[in-house]
Amino acid sequence: MTENDPVSAEPARDPGQGPGRDDDRVARFVEHFAAQLVGAGMPSMAARVFASILSSDSGSMTSAELSERLKVSPAGVSGAVKYLSQQHMVTRQREPGSRRERYVVHGWQWYEALTNREAVLKRWTEALREGVASLGADSAAGERLAETLMFFEFVDRELGDLMARWEVYRRSRPQP
Repeated sequence: MTENDPVSAEPARDPGQGPGRDDDRVARFVEHFAAQLVGAGMPSMAARVFASILSSDSGSMTSAELSERLKVSPAGVSGAVKYLSQQHMVTRQREPGSRRERYVVHGWQWYEALTNREAVLKRWTEALREGVASLGADSAAGERLAETLMFFEFVDRELGDLMARWEVYRRSRPQP
């Protein structure tokens, strides 16, 4: 066990998050994972909020908790949560007896996000079909759109099959 080895280092206890949590190590993970999400096209604040909620033991946080943890304004959190909700990455839940909302990630958020993408792919293929018809399949632009259409039709078919295989795989594995 070495000081430079983050995996084997003995983490400090974080009483708010359960035994064995090291706040600094978790913060580094949140920023690193958020950077990966930003690199894939997610807005920066949404990526930080998502990574923070995902890394919380409860899988849920309030706006105030997110603001405090990320050292950002509630308005920044609000915009990020709106984006994440639209992408089916988080859900909102009211705290019983309170006006406060908790923002929640579930184990299936990736499934939901990809399922949402499937609907987008269907809309894109419809628009591309119209584009090919408008431009003419024999024109250079029409050929380019037809190739794009073919790609999205392929991805749409494969995504459906992939999601079905995921469900079989998930059910066959022991739950953590």
